[in-house]
Amino acid sequence: MTNNNKYLIVIAGPTAVGKTNTAIKLAKLLSCEIISADSRQFYKELEIGAAQPTLEKLNQVKHHFIGFKTITEYYNVSCFEQDVITLLSKLFKKNNIVIMCGGSGLYIDAVCNGIDDMPDFDTELRNKLMSRLETEGVESLRIELKKLDVVTYNKIDLRNKNRIVRALEMCLLTGKPYSQFLLKTPKQRPFNIIKIALNIDRNELHNKINERVELMFEAGLENEAKSLYQYKNLNALKTVGYKELFDYLDNKIELKQAKELIKRNTRRYARKQISWFNRNNEYKWFEPNDFNKILQFVNSKINEKQ
Repeated sequence: MTNNNKYLIVIAGPTAVGKTNTAIKLAKLLSCEIISADSRQFYKELEIGAAQPTLEKLNQVKHHFIGFKTITEYYNVSCFEQDVITLLSKLFKKNNIVIMCGGSGLYIDAVCNGIDDMPDFDTELRNKLMSRLETEGVESLRIELKKLDVVTYNKIDLRNKNRIVRALEMCLLTGKPYSQFLLKTPKQRPFNIIKIALNIDRNELHNKINERVELMFEAGLENEAKSLYQYKNLNALKTVGYKELFDYLDNKIELKQAKELIKRNTRRYARKQISWFNRNNEYKWFEPNDFNKILQFVNSKINEKQ
């Protein structure tokens, strides 16, 4: 049963577009708190490479789910869903509005809809599993699937490599058995959701991304990567900004090339984020500079329910 007085405002969009500044500005006006939905920013060690908000920004508005885990801790989208829903029940006792800001579409969808709906695959994880299929053979994947989801293991065609990869992928991506998704149990949230997505001209976004990468290097990204090198095989570090610098530290590429690859791969990541949010027609798109229009839209959605 939806409580007509409670609102979760989602501010989504590609990396570097200006989500944090918009969320803080809106949160100040609405006197509410912010939940981060950026899976890279969960880990306190990834301060520079994950572009965590500065201390100055964090002090302006209370933020949640930033730097609250270490890279050695296991955390997935299922844990995030449960933790956010628990937190929302507490925050809504203080204020009727909470903002969730970030670019991790799967994590946002988990909070809004639950993850009983089948999530899209993760390119990085899919590539890793396909590589394992090639080097270790299908039996290795079968054994792991049996450990994580015996129900699916007993039902699936064990000769169908693609189905085994897909089932195992869902288990690893969400922390839940693949068979659980087949139940398709819809989740009703006890609050209203207002979805906003931000974007700007493509060239402008690419320039912002390139500038951000330069600033990251000035802030000490190379040293941050060096300090994390021993953990390079952890999932938390198999992400843009670190992978390229680990290749540099392994003498596979030059530092200049690593920097250019980070820029290129971040631009590619931004395009994937835009595609993800574009698939959901519940999002209303704005440019970050159109703050008054964003505020008017939020007020109009709230007034609809009054």
